Amino acid sequence: MYDGWVAVMSEQRNVRIEVPVLARVEGEGALSVNVVDGRIDELELRIFEPPRLFEKFLEQRSYQELPDIVARICGICPVAYQMSAVQAIEQAFGIQVSPWMAAMRRVMYCGEWIQSHSLHIHLLAAPDFFGYENAIAMAGDDPEPLRRGLRLQALGNELMSLFGGRSVHPVGVCAGGFHHAPEPTAVQAMQEKLAAALDDTEALVHWSAALDLPRDDQQFTCVALRHPDEYPMYEGRLTSSAGLDAPIDAFPEHFTESQVPHSTALHAHHTGRPYLVGPLARLNLNLDKLPPAIHQLLAELPVRFPSTNMYHSIVARAVEIHFAVSRAVELLEDYAPPEYARMEEKPVPAMGTGCSEAPRGLLWHRYGFDQNGLVKSARIVPPTSQNQARIEQDLHASLTAFGLGHDDAALRLRAESVIRNYDPCISCSTHFLDLQVTRS
Repeated sequence: MYDGWVAVMSEQRNVRIEVPVLARVEGEGALSVNVVDGRIDELELRIFEPPRLFEKFLEQRSYQELPDIVARICGICPVAYQMSAVQAIEQAFGIQVSPWMAAMRRVMYCGEWIQSHSLHIHLLAAPDFFGYENAIAMAGDDPEPLRRGLRLQALGNELMSLFGGRSVHPVGVCAGGFHHAPEPTAVQAMQEKLAAALDDTEALVHWSAALDLPRDDQQFTCVALRHPDEYPMYEGRLTSSAGLDAPIDAFPEHFTESQVPHSTALHAHHTGRPYLVGPLARLNLNLDKLPPAIHQLLAELPVRFPSTNMYHSIVARAVEIHFAVSRAVELLEDYAPPEYARMEEKPVPAMGTGCSEAPRGLLWHRYGFDQNGLVKSARIVPPTSQNQARIEQDLHASLTAFGLGHDDAALRLRAESVIRNYDPCISCSTHFLDLQVTRS
C-alpha cells in the first residue's frame, strides 16, 4: 500500500494541485484522462515503476534456488510464485509428485488465498463502500469487520507457515514436494482453528453481499484455470469465456503481450481483446466446481453469479475465503506424514511450464534448463499485468457511466474504487494513484 500524493489538474485555476491520499493498493501508478467535448478522448493507466528484471536474475541460477527466488517477487503471494515454479521444474525433469504432496500444496495455497483476500476485502476495498478514507477510520465506528479481517488474515498466514516455515517468503516448498512434513499434532491444531473460523467466513460472505455496491455491468472475457475435479487453485487447463480449452503449455499461442508507451508493464490480450483474471473470472468459469454447501450459501445472497459487475469481485473473494477454509479442513482430515516429503529429481536439459491461480489470477511460468539444472531462460506472466488492459477498458466505461461532469476529486475516488476491484499488485507486474484530468 502506498501513502502518496494525487496530482489533479484543475481547469478552473489552470494549475496543478496536490492533495494527500491513501491509495490502498500494492504499489503506485498514475491515471491520465483527457476529456474532450464531454467524452474521454484518451485514458492511460501509467505504470512507471522501473522493471525489476526477475527473469534475468534467474538465469544461470540452479533450479534448487528457483522457488525461493521467485517467492521474493511478491510478499503477499509468494506461494503462488513458488507453486507455478515447482510445477515447471517438475514438468521439465519428469517428476510426478504423490497425491499427498499435491493435496498439501493445495492446503498451503488455501492459506495464501485466505490471507490475501482478507487483507484486500477488509483493509483495501471495504472503506470504498462505507465512505471512509481508510480501514482505521472505518474501524473507529464499527471495529468488528476489521477484527474479523485481521483474524482471517492471521489464520491464512499461520496455515502458510505450517508448510513453509514462515508466511512471508516461505522456504518449505521445493521441486518434488516439501523440505519437510508437518507433525500431526501441529496439523490437528491447525485444522481445529480452521474449522472454528467457518462461522467467520460464512458471515463474511453475507456481509460482503449486503454491501451497497455500485451497478456497473459490462461485457468482458474471463480467463481462468479449470480442473476436472477441483475448484481451480493449484493446477488445471487454460479456459476462457471465449471458448478456450487448452493445456498450460499453449499459453503463448492464445495470449499475447505487448509494450505500450505509457507503462513499464506489458499489456495482455486474448483473441485480440483485453481479458479478466482473478476471483470473479474464476467464479464465473468454475461455479459448478464449488461444493453443494457453498451453492446453498450462494442461493441465499442478493448477488448472483456468473456476474458481469466487477464490483462483485469483493463477494467473489469472500466466497473463495469460505471455500479455502472449508477445503483446507477437508484436506487435513486424517492427516498422516508420508514416508518421504520429497521426490528425487535429476536435472535434464528441458523446458518446463507451470501455472496456478494466485489470489489475483492466473500466474504462468516457463523455464528452460541445461543438463546441470541451471536456468537458461525464464518467462513469468503475473496476473496484474494480464489485467492492465482490462483495467483501462473498465475505467473508460465506468467513468463515462459515472459522469465526467463530476469534479476531479469525485472522479479520482471513482477511478480508485474501479482499480481496487482488481486488487492490483503493481510492483509484481513490472504504484497509485496520481490522477491527471485534462479537459478541453
